[in-house]
Amino acid sequence: MSTQQSELNTRKQNATPRGVGVMCQWYAEKAENATIWDKEGNKYIDFAGGIAVLNTGHRHPKVIAAVQAQLEQFTHTAYQVVPYESYISLAERINERAPISGATKTAFFSTGAEAVENAVKIARAHTKRQGIITFGNAFHGRSFMTMAMTGKTAPYKRDFGLMPGGVFHARYPVEKQGISVEAAINSIHDIFNEDVAAHDVAAIVLEPVQGEGGFHIVPDAFFVELRKICDEHGIVLIADEVQSGFARTGKLFAMDHYSVEPDLITMAKSLAGGFPLSGVVGRADIMDAPNPGGLGGTYAGNPISIAAAHAVLDAIEEEQLCERANTLGKELLTTLTDLKSSHSDVITDIRAIGSMIAVEVQHADFAKAIQNEAMRHGLLILTCGKHGNVIRFLYPLTIPADQFKEGLHILKQSFEVLN
Repeated sequence: MSTQQSELNTRKQNATPRGVGVMCQWYAEKAENATIWDKEGNKYIDFAGGIAVLNTGHRHPKVIAAVQAQLEQFTHTAYQVVPYESYISLAERINERAPISGATKTAFFSTGAEAVENAVKIARAHTKRQGIITFGNAFHGRSFMTMAMTGKTAPYKRDFGLMPGGVFHARYPVEKQGISVEAAINSIHDIFNEDVAAHDVAAIVLEPVQGEGGFHIVPDAFFVELRKICDEHGIVLIADEVQSGFARTGKLFAMDHYSVEPDLITMAKSLAGGFPLSGVVGRADIMDAPNPGGLGGTYAGNPISIAAAHAVLDAIEEEQLCERANTLGKELLTTLTDLKSSHSDVITDIRAIGSMIAVEVQHADFAKAIQNEAMRHGLLILTCGKHGNVIRFLYPLTIPADQFKEGLHILKQSFEVLN
C-alpha cells in the first residue's frame, strides 16, 4: 500500500463511521466503460459495476450527453411542485416495456429501498391490509421496512433492534438446498395458518433472481403457484427487480422470462446508468390507490437522473444490450464450466441467466481469496450469498470483447491461488 493510500485510509477511518463497510483499500480517480483507474494510476477491469448499477458502463457517452444537456436547462424543481415532461415520457417508456398487461403507471423515486417501501405503501393502500410476505435470503434494502423484509440478519439488521411488524418470511425455492417448489409454497401456507391470515396479507414480494442472496433463480413453476395464491386471496404480487433489471438477465426485465405477470415491479440500480433513480411500475388501478401526496419525495424523479435513464433505454435498445448480455453470459459460463472441471473440489454450483451469473465455492474463505487474487491482477469482482461463498459477476454489458477475455483470463488465474 502506498503512502497516499495509507493516508487516505487513515482519513477515512477518522472521518467516516465503520458501519459503512468498504471493500477496496484503493481510491477511484477516473473510470470509462469497464475500466477504473485508481489514484496511483493502476487500472482495474470492473466486473462489479457499482453493484449492478452500470449495465451501460461508466460514463456511457449517451448518458453523459443527456446529463450535460439537462444541466443547461435545470437541475431541480421537485416534480411534485413544478413537473417536467421528461418524467412523464420516461414513465410512458417504462409502462410500454414492463411485462404487465393492461393499463400501467410508473412513479419514480431515488433509491432501491425507496422503491420497495413505496411498492409496499401502494399495496397496502390498494388492499387495505398490512401483512407482507418475503423470502429467506432476500435483500430489499437498508431502511427499517426493507431491513424487516430482508431475509438475512448479518450484517444488515443485527445491530438495529426489533424490526417493524407485519413481515413474514417464506422459504425461497432452491432445489440444491433441499427447498423444492412444493416446500416453498407450503411455507407460505404455513404462514397463513400460523402467523397471519391470507385475507390480512397485502403483498408477496419476491426477487426473480436473488441478488445479495446468491443469484438463485426462481423456477417458473413457483411464480405460477404464487400467481394463483395471490389471485385467490386478493394479494398484490411484487417483483423486486432492483438488481435484475435493465438487460442484466438477457431481457429488459427478468420477469420477461416468466409465463405469469406480477402486479408491481420495483426498479433502480442500472435504470439511470450511475445516477440515483428508482421506480415502481404496475397495474394502473393498484398504482392509483394512494391519495395525492401519499407518494413522492423531494428528490424523487430528479431531472438529471431522468435524463440519464432516457439515455440508458436508448443505449440498451440501439446497442442491443439484451442480446449482448446473453452472448457475454455464454462466454463466462463456458469459462466457469471449464474451471469446475479443473476445480471440482472447490466449485459447488454455477447459476446463470443472461449475464446475471454466479459461481458458488465451498467456503467464504475461498471466495475471498479468489476475490483478493483477482484484484491483485487488476480484476474487480464481488462476493455474496448467505454464507459469503458466492462470487457474482456484474460487468458492464458494454465491455469491449478483448477486455472481457482479459478479465476471464485473470479469473482463471485467480482460482490457482487455492492450489
